[in-house]
Amino acid sequence: MYRSHNCGELRMDQVGQSVTLSGWVQSNRDFGGLTFIDLRDRYGITQIVFNMDDNADLGEAARKLGREFVVKVEGTVRERSNKNPNRATGDIEIEVSDLQILNAAKTPPFTIEEDTDGGDELRMKYRYLDLRRNSTQSNIIFRSRVGIETRKYLSNLDFVEIETPFLIKSTPEGARDFVVPSRMNPGQFYALPQSPQTFKQVLMVSGFDKYFQIVKCFRDEDLRADRQPEFTQIDCEMSFVSQEDILNTFEGLTKHLFKSCINVDLPDFPRMMYDDAMRLYGSDKPDLRFGMEFVELNDVAKGKDFAVFNDAELIVGICAKGCAENYSNKDIKKLTEWMQRPQIGAKGLVYVKYNADGTFKSSVGKFYEDADLKIWAEKFQAEPGDMLLILSGETDRVRKQLNELRLEMGNRLGLVKEGDFKPLWVLDFPLLEWDEDAERFHAMHHPFTAPKKEDEQRMLNGDFETMKALKADAYDLVINGSEIGGGSIRIHDRALQEKNFKLLGFTQEEAEEQFGFLLGAFEYGAPPHGGLAFGFDRICAVMKGQSSIRDFIAFPKNNQGKDMMIDAPSKIDTTQLNELNLLLNLSDTE
Repeated sequence: MYRSHNCGELRMDQVGQSVTLSGWVQSNRDFGGLTFIDLRDRYGITQIVFNMDDNADLGEAARKLGREFVVKVEGTVRERSNKNPNRATGDIEIEVSDLQILNAAKTPPFTIEEDTDGGDELRMKYRYLDLRRNSTQSNIIFRSRVGIETRKYLSNLDFVEIETPFLIKSTPEGARDFVVPSRMNPGQFYALPQSPQTFKQVLMVSGFDKYFQIVKCFRDEDLRADRQPEFTQIDCEMSFVSQEDILNTFEGLTKHLFKSCINVDLPDFPRMMYDDAMRLYGSDKPDLRFGMEFVELNDVAKGKDFAVFNDAELIVGICAKGCAENYSNKDIKKLTEWMQRPQIGAKGLVYVKYNADGTFKSSVGKFYEDADLKIWAEKFQAEPGDMLLILSGETDRVRKQLNELRLEMGNRLGLVKEGDFKPLWVLDFPLLEWDEDAERFHAMHHPFTAPKKEDEQRMLNGDFETMKALKADAYDLVINGSEIGGGSIRIHDRALQEKNFKLLGFTQEEAEEQFGFLLGAFEYGAPPHGGLAFGFDRICAVMKGQSSIRDFIAFPKNNQGKDMMIDAPSKIDTTQLNELNLLLNLSDTE
């Protein structure tokens, strides 16, 4: 028997019992006659004691144990004289009577502790060691619990878990596909799925009216902290439902996950139209943990001698409460330089300080009198002591820039509180986006999203300007400024789907080649249906207050899409390339 108990469960109730523990040596402290070792497994740490006076050979063996040695000990539980209130097992220790080294270990390249001295790349190379740390283990265990609770909740609502294929057909819409060459079909390729979208729609045609899957998806795109080339979705679809049915179902799932996994009771989720989100926050995933809504000034700031405002498409700003006295000219200069970085690209930043005595100080003071600035302050509902921060320029660009400034000020002013969760449904996205460079429409969500019911005929018969104004029956779930999930009511009519493909630049032949199976399925009684996909890794990160999904993936890739531990991607043998018909026959090209 390797263990009678784990390293996190012994308490005062077990004092006097003989026990067996196994685990890794966390630390070794030699005090001459006594040697103390912290023994660790995934459940916790228990202090074990070797007494040279009782057994010199055993004590000598204990002194030679290095960090991360795997050992088995037998002994008796006793009360500690020097208790550790910061450890669950801190009231007891094990007086060891027998020691067995199960496996020696090299000294690890970084400390297996919370405040480790290992950098990101080093820890990813030795990920199996990094996963021994409590924080990384707890993230992976938490992720498992979220998955279990998801399955329990959806199963209780009669959802059926169904696997869909990983080797599918490449499609041109969306991000780039990862492709897999077919040995048995020379010159042909599978693609790894970016999502199971078309398969789950076919399942609705098949009569499975409630489907879900916790599924791996793949996208060959540039990576960021919250992106991975392979990621996991909680993928769901339902038949004979309206948008309201879907929102209620998955709002319920989200509330259940927060309550069961982190004991947080979420309120009912507010709803906001996409247009309002962009107007008030400059983002389709606004962080509602603090206010600081945008205020537009076109009607009161134009018409003076300040050409920057007069020539701008939009003049818009935010109110930073209590910053008039706290921000010096040097501080404002640094903030302006922060906004002018290439990542944001603002040309400048206008400030207006509403002083405590009711006067104003502004970077545009020579163009506007205090009476003008007083009107601005009233629009912002500003009070003495507040500071207005204003940008101007092209509408979409300025709103994105001001969104970055709002989030930065929210953090600087301490408005983002740990453990505060603000969920939100964002509704009624545009159906299509016009790409000026490509001179074509793109789907805001994906090509299978239905227009709002009132827009269906306009989509079938409308002109170009009508197409730009179409609204989608689409919705995103946002929590704390992160898009947790998104979905839509789907098109289930062949004529409407063919029209959407045409608007997206598909010829009839291309649409048939790529999606003929789906169009054909629609002719055999497709029910009205819709669905949603949660970013599984992302909802875990948001629930735990962390910014990167990488911390919740056992073996993640780095920002270049490489697995540092197994050194992937890598070159493959010439024999394999030949079998896959991927080597150029140079004689054929001469």
